[in-house]
Amino acid sequence: MKVGSCYLGNGVCDFILWTPLVEKVAVHIVSPEEKLLPMTKQEQGYWHLRTEKIDPGTLYYYQLEEASDKPDPASHFQPQGVHEASEVIDHNNINWQDSDWNGIALDEMIIYELHVGTFTDEGTFTAIIPRLSDLKELGVNAIEIMPVAQFPGERNWGYDGVYPYAVQNSYGRPEDLKQLIDAAHQQGIAVILDVVYNHFGPEGNYIAHHGPYFTETYRTPWGSAINFDDAYSDGVRNYFIENALYWFENYHFDALRLDAIHAIYDLGAKHILQEIAERVEELSQKIGRKFYLIAESDLNDVRVIRPRELGGYGIDAQWSDDFHHCIRTLLTKDLIGYYQDFGTCKQLAKAYQKTFVYDWQYSPFRKRYHGSDASDRPGSQFVVCIQNHDQVGNRMLGERLSDLVNFEGLKLAAGALMLSPYIPLLFMGEEYGEESPFLYFVSHNDPDLVKAVREGRKKEFADFHLEGEYIDPQSLEAFNSSKLQWEKRKEGKHQVLWQLYRQLIQLRRTIPALKKLDKQNLKATAYEQENVLLLHRWQDNSQIFSILNFNQQNVSLKISFPPGNWQKILDSAEPKWMSDGSELPERIETEEQELLIKSHSFAIYHQ
Repeated sequence: MKVGSCYLGNGVCDFILWTPLVEKVAVHIVSPEEKLLPMTKQEQGYWHLRTEKIDPGTLYYYQLEEASDKPDPASHFQPQGVHEASEVIDHNNINWQDSDWNGIALDEMIIYELHVGTFTDEGTFTAIIPRLSDLKELGVNAIEIMPVAQFPGERNWGYDGVYPYAVQNSYGRPEDLKQLIDAAHQQGIAVILDVVYNHFGPEGNYIAHHGPYFTETYRTPWGSAINFDDAYSDGVRNYFIENALYWFENYHFDALRLDAIHAIYDLGAKHILQEIAERVEELSQKIGRKFYLIAESDLNDVRVIRPRELGGYGIDAQWSDDFHHCIRTLLTKDLIGYYQDFGTCKQLAKAYQKTFVYDWQYSPFRKRYHGSDASDRPGSQFVVCIQNHDQVGNRMLGERLSDLVNFEGLKLAAGALMLSPYIPLLFMGEEYGEESPFLYFVSHNDPDLVKAVREGRKKEFADFHLEGEYIDPQSLEAFNSSKLQWEKRKEGKHQVLWQLYRQLIQLRRTIPALKKLDKQNLKATAYEQENVLLLHRWQDNSQIFSILNFNQQNVSLKISFPPGNWQKILDSAEPKWMSDGSELPERIETEEQELLIKSHSFAIYHQ
């Protein structure tokens, strides 16, 4: 069942609202001329009205029980913000140019996560378009946009959205987002949207007025859980299932990233994630193009991505934080908060080979056993990173990795990411060592809410940060200082790092041993005392052998190479990459050699 306003053309519009516990509903048109149009009650709590003389741009509310007006919970646009009228949108008013677009296969994606408001000075959808060619030149073929669902005010990460169907008005109109996606497809770039199905933001949240969207059976970090399995949950489930389909059908997105699914509670026989996956699969077959679902989960639970015939939900892929935590702790020695569970080369070797470090291992941070075995799942089902919005922005000072490690460490982290048998995700600016922070920012109107956000963030930071000056999330400074300094990508060390990322991406695409995301044809060996990791990957006749030194000192180590003649193809310690020079030989023909490995460096050999 579609929900919201559906413009059918020629001034005809359907209005569909799910509100099962009321006896009288009307559409209150407020512009261009005011009128009150009663709706008809249908089965299972749905109300319907088909009416004429409604043009795109018409502003309306829903009026329940002849009481106060409320915006449409499935509004397609909120031109005046979260508290005001909803707008009728004609989704057929754009001349798409992507009819030949077939998407990018999941295992070929190089994902680039960006925040619309801080990626450009303008902070709009259309301002991103001129930068697509730069991303394509780098080798990026998929951009992941942080949530754009309408949130209060003009600046926010997007996870405080209260209208899951409406694009943020300060970023532009629906047609602007479509223009961006169309332009990306013409550049050969897929577009992923981050969506939030685990909670609604606090301001402008009128959803509970319309029906039992929440349940007290479970609690989330944001309060009452969304009602996916209690009484009246069918209407709630439909609301979110239709939302997923809506973004694919009307905006031509290629994939959805499902935020924090560990906060989605459903004990029914068919989990909501499984049902979403089934419906998206049906749409893929209907359209003739594969649409993907990628989950963010801290559960380390392979049920999320296992096929339905094996008892899983059938989600295409999921994020794996263990990889990030291994890299971060090896480079920074930061072992507070959940980082206390990591910090060894042996764990990184396991992350390369088996994905989850915690696969039903005891977690000191959680004080319980955690995770499941993912060794049989292909690398193409996991997205890994060395930075993302959470790992940067949830620090009190919003420091990027460029603020926490030296230039050699940045190069080593890039190499570790791109050598993995997983889908790599870059956080905007990472590719050139952006030094601006990425802070948490909001622009709420409710003073009590602003106070609560300030206190909540300080409490959250307590686990991770012992010093530094707190920056008020409500301040304009927090937002403005988080904008990228895009011009730096062509300057000095920033340009060198950009070139390194570009070459690493090129190697991933052209060397079969790197291109095939296969954990089975991989061996990772950790030298714990030396903080060195050796990585051997192979595919048919293609082999790579990599040496990664996470030690802050040079290391002399006797290394056994697999048989064959090995040619060095990249060494981060060479002057080309603004280093002092490498001691590693260009060719290696013997099986065992004593090698001197420069601190915080990596090298790749190929045969």
